Parts: sequence; C-alpha cells; structure tokens
Amino acid sequence: MAKSSPFALIVVAVGGVVVGFLAAQTLSSDASSSSSVASQTAEQTALAGLDSITLGEQLRGEITASDLLNGNDGSRYDRYMMTLDESDLVEFSLRGALNGIVALYDDQLQLLSVAPTARHRIEQAGDYMVVVSGADSSSYGPYTLNSRVVELSDSTVLTLDAPLDSWLDGTSSEYTLTIEEAGMYQLEMRSDEFDAYLEFSGPNGYFREDDDSAGNLDARISDFLVPGDYTVTARTPYDEGAGLFTLTAESRELPGDGELRNDGSIVPNDSLNGLYSGQDLSYQVEIEEAGMYQIDMMSDDIDAYLVLEGPDGYYRENDDGGDNLNARITDFFEPGTYQLTARTAYGSDSGLFRITLAPQELPEGVELRNSGAITLGETLNGWYTGESLVYELELAESSLVTIGMRSSDFDAYLELEGEGVAVSDDDGGAGTNAQLQQQLLPGTYTVIARGFSTASSGLFELDVTAEPAQMQPNM
Repeated sequence: MAKSSPFALIVVAVGGVVVGFLAAQTLSSDASSSSSVASQTAEQTALAGLDSITLGEQLRGEITASDLLNGNDGSRYDRYMMTLDESDLVEFSLRGALNGIVALYDDQLQLLSVAPTARHRIEQAGDYMVVVSGADSSSYGPYTLNSRVVELSDSTVLTLDAPLDSWLDGTSSEYTLTIEEAGMYQLEMRSDEFDAYLEFSGPNGYFREDDDSAGNLDARISDFLVPGDYTVTARTPYDEGAGLFTLTAESRELPGDGELRNDGSIVPNDSLNGLYSGQDLSYQVEIEEAGMYQIDMMSDDIDAYLVLEGPDGYYRENDDGGDNLNARITDFFEPGTYQLTARTAYGSDSGLFRITLAPQELPEGVELRNSGAITLGETLNGWYTGESLVYELELAESSLVTIGMRSSDFDAYLELEGEGVAVSDDDGGAGTNAQLQQQLLPGTYTVIARGFSTASSGLFELDVTAEPAQMQPNM
C-alpha cells in the first residue's frame, strides 16, 4: 500500500491517532463559556507552560499510564513547544520501544501533520506544538524524538550520523559507506511514500537485506561491522514506486561492558548484551542449586521474546512479562542445564538487547516441598512448573479426609489415588482453588498437585485434614 505524501498541509487523522484532544485540553471546563472570544483566547495560550525543545535536539521520554489521556482512543501523550522558521521542511521521527506517532499543531491548534515520521513545510515562522502519542490505548514505553530540517541531496556517499535525504525514481540508488572502526552500527531507510527496502554488502562477502524491520514499511539493519567500504542499495521491494526517502547510518554504543554475547552459557547473577538480527539466539542456562530465579530480556529496539526449555520436558515462554515490551520468566528451577532462546515476538526487527539471570527470594516464612510425605493436619508450600508434584499420605484409620490446594498464580488441580480410590477436582475450593473430600480406608494414598494448564506455574499451598469416619446406624 502506498504511503501518504509528507507535503500535505493538513493530514486527516483516522483510527487510533491523536485527534482533537488538544482542544479539549485547552477549552474551559465551564459549559456556559462558549463565546468565540473565549475560544480564541484558549487557542492563543495553548502553548503556554509547555516544555520548550529545539529543532535538531534529540529528546528522550516515555509514555506511561500517568501521562495525559486522549479521550478519543484512550492513548496517552506528551506535549512540547518548538519555534520553527518559515519555508523549512521539518521532520519529526520516533525511535525506541514505543509504538507511537508524532503530531504537529500550529498555535491555533490546527493539525498540520501526523505520522510515525511527520513532515511539514512551515508557512509562517512561530511557535508550534509537537505531540508524541501512543498509537493506541495499549501503547506505552520509552521513546527518542528526533527533529531536523530536510534538505535533498544528490551525493552518493553516506556519512555516519549525517542523514541523507533523496528522491527515488522507481529504480534503485547506491551509496558508499566507509566504516573506519569495528563496532555496532545501524542503517535505516524511511519513507512516507513507498515501501522502503535496504541491501547492504561489504568486505569478505558480507551481505544483509531488510524490508520492514523499522516498522511502518521502513527498513532497518543493525549489525556489528568490521572496517572497510560498504555498498548501501536503497530501493523498493519490487523496484516500483517513487518519492522522498531518508537514509541514515549511525554508530551504536554497546551497553554494559561493550561486549556482545550471541551464544554461550549464563549463570545466576550473570548478565549479557546481545544483538538480534533476524535469527533466534540460543544460550545455556546453568542452574546448580534448586530455587527461584528470574530471567529478563530487555530492549529499546525490539519486542523481546523468551523461550526456556529444560529437563523432564520443562517449557516456558514469555512475551511482555517484564516492563513495556520486555520479556520475563520467573520460576522455580531444579538443578540442570536449560536452553534459552532469545528472539523477537514477531517480524524481523533487529537491535540490541540485554539478558539477566537473578536468584529470587521466596516470601518470608515459605519453605518449598515439591515431593515427599504429607501428614494429617499439615500445611506445606510447593512450586508448580508444569510437571505434576506427587506426595504420599498414610492413613492409620478410616477417616473423612479433606485435601485443599490454593494458589494465586494459577488454576489449581488435585488428584487422589490409592486403595481402589481415583478422584480429582478442579475448582471445588474458592475461586480456582481445588478441594477434595473423600471417605478413605486405612492405607497409602498418592496426592497429585498440579495446574489445570501445564503452561501455568507458581506458588501453591497444600493441606490435609481429617475427621473420624462416620459409623452407619445398625438396622
């Protein structure tokens, strides 16, 4: 699908974008105050009190649940004031984990442009309002707002940290990029008028290509590059389409100690930095001591996704269990070697990420018992990880036995077997807790504690109580 022109003076906003909420923020709450004079005054003072930012300045922020609310679609937004000069073609773009958009308004609250990368030709010098918004009610996260004046170039040399704006005429365009120092670099090709496509080749047969990793049909390649001359080819997927595009090449600072680890082992209290470039990355998690552990995968570039596999069929996966679009797995791990796969939730995005493995403290006073004997009148805690936990119950005399299993982490399920008895329960207790009550003869019984779903996990409480067997009256 073709993208909209960046030169339109007014862009009609549809769907979940920012529409009309600025007026609601500036107009008086007094319903009786509806005169044109009052409305004009409110519009003229709409920029008062906003943080002022400078064109060309890189601004870091974050959309959270405490930000201003767009009543039309439930999204949250931040507002800034910027002074712009006449005749400049200005551009505003977002980077980071936020799925967001940028809107530009004049001092009369007229919408001039709205898009993930918004452009507009300024007709009159003055103060303007820049709004960063989540794309919808569920869009939160950190962002970097970039702004600049767009100037078209006919150069065939791409320089680091110097955006190149050009025009594609339906064929491909080639550029030379020289890397002088080994390190992390990122290329992006963005356009509002066509589907951008990047090809990137270099020393020793190096070759990468990308279509939509930057989102909104824009292309991105992030990788570790060695010194040398590279060729950047900017085109569309089928060499069709024409229009304005922006090509950038930037160095990326590596987090932490600056070392990338895209494979190998990770142990408790360890952390690593990796680079996802379209292929799943595998690590070995080494657990020597049974206990609670938490694995986090964090990134400002990609929607992190974790898959963990281990002994006895252990399997866990997580998309957004951490903050924003970060992934998190918290569980009780038995000793052994686990296979950890780090990837993105969908698509072929690329970028840096960080993985940490940290031991977790159990709640105060909680001691886990995942097997063994359970006696009448006893209460114990266990941790379910997808595998059934088995306990033994010895009865010396006939009794009316009640077994309860409670958890705030998952839907509990109980089974009881032995001495010719085989019964089970899902929600016999309160909520999704399980409870069995059964008249039992003396003997040995097996109590099986698990979740209704093998994909669930968490802490549970198990107890057994008994009352003397009720005697049947003589006939």
